Amino acid sequence: MSAPCPSPFNMAAYVLSAAKETPGKTALVIAGASKAQRWRYGELEARVAAIAAAFTARGLVPGDRVLLRLGNTVEFPLAYLGAIWAGMVPVPTSAALTGPEITAIAAELSPVLVIAGDGVALPEHPAQVMPQVELHGAEGHQPPQMGDPERLAYIIYTSGTSGRPRGVMHAHRAVWARRMMWEGWYDLQPSDRLLHAGAFNWTYTLGTGLMDPWARGATAVIPASGTRPEQLPLLMARHDATIFAAAPGVYRQMLRQHGAISAPRLRHGLSAGEKLPDALAQAWKAATGCEVYEALGMSECSTYVSGCPARPAPPGATGYPQPGRRLRVGADGQLGIHRSDPGLMLGYLDAPDETASRYDGDWFMTGDTVAEAEDGAITYLGRNDDMMNAGGYRVSPLEVEAAMTAHPELTATAAVEVEVKPGTTVVRCFYVAPQAVDIDDLSAFAASRLARYKCPRIFTPIAQLPTNANGKLNRKLLRDLPLDPA
Repeated sequence: MSAPCPSPFNMAAYVLSAAKETPGKTALVIAGASKAQRWRYGELEARVAAIAAAFTARGLVPGDRVLLRLGNTVEFPLAYLGAIWAGMVPVPTSAALTGPEITAIAAELSPVLVIAGDGVALPEHPAQVMPQVELHGAEGHQPPQMGDPERLAYIIYTSGTSGRPRGVMHAHRAVWARRMMWEGWYDLQPSDRLLHAGAFNWTYTLGTGLMDPWARGATAVIPASGTRPEQLPLLMARHDATIFAAAPGVYRQMLRQHGAISAPRLRHGLSAGEKLPDALAQAWKAATGCEVYEALGMSECSTYVSGCPARPAPPGATGYPQPGRRLRVGADGQLGIHRSDPGLMLGYLDAPDETASRYDGDWFMTGDTVAEAEDGAITYLGRNDDMMNAGGYRVSPLEVEAAMTAHPELTATAAVEVEVKPGTTVVRCFYVAPQAVDIDDLSAFAASRLARYKCPRIFTPIAQLPTNANGKLNRKLLRDLPLDPA
């Protein structure tokens, strides 16, 4: 088991603790194509403490909610940690949300303060509004508000499987639980320079790209706003990245532009957010000479299954339970996390019944369907609601997609179950291809790689696969598309 979280505790103070011993070390590099902005640990801590003092001066008290409406700029982590430092509760949100969308969230959230970024939609709400520029003019140095590690630290919104945004409440201890990933996924060392390809306001970036490197005393490198995937190899080499983290789609876009990638100090890559196809991992290894390690997780608990340098995942598998995690694979294949896991959420905001419904006794049911090997390796098969029924058999959409994406003329695929007549469902495969593809050829290709009951019966070309606000494949939209587009 992992060591328990210390008490009293403050997440922001813990994350920036390297400022005490190495105040002059570079904590953050915002890397642009022509120039870079750098922040030292001492500078970060001073700015965060000043922002905390500014929030208090505005009349905010511990427990008040601070809604972050910021773009991919340094103000995002500064405001996020400043609120936590003062005992307030920041709520990161995507800058892509529209006015009506963020207004609906604000009505549920009741924030006391909104931090407003340039050009980002604000909610119609009576909360105070603080322009992001004022974060840099804040003065003072408020000490961190220490307390029970079980108290609420931050709220993040997830679309979940229902498509309805839900507030996920996390305790201060959640960041302490992430130490299980240092060994179980990252092999993260203080000497590392971790380049994360995501935006600041994505929870994957906030955790893997910023909070974890800082808590470890390493250096975080984040691409400047507007950086394109094809520019990332240059930044990787220029800033001596030792670890690279991104979603599979970014790896795919990089490899389309570069046959070989020169990153002399790169040790390995990290992937999360969606399933990493084996073919993509192999292509990355061929292009860089480095492995990429996948992790399975969710907003309610971050990651809990992964491969790592010390224990790579077997071919086709996602990885192993991270050391310290208590996981269970039920008879139906659904993965559960024990309620004692320190990284598990406190619950859904103002939804105790919904929170309780996710538990089976002491086990939080993730909704992930997996297969467990004799040695404990976990293979992700898909979300429980995404599993398909074909001929009476349960079929993973990921298995069908992996087979079809191997077709040389297809660049992306998505498989869903559709009803063709009352009581009869089949597998439908949507595919993206730069040129027209013969359907009979696709059928033959599927038959050569999949059991008959797994083969798609309908093939549908599509310009691009739809995604939700978090960048993940929107299978519900695909299931709802008519069989005859005309």
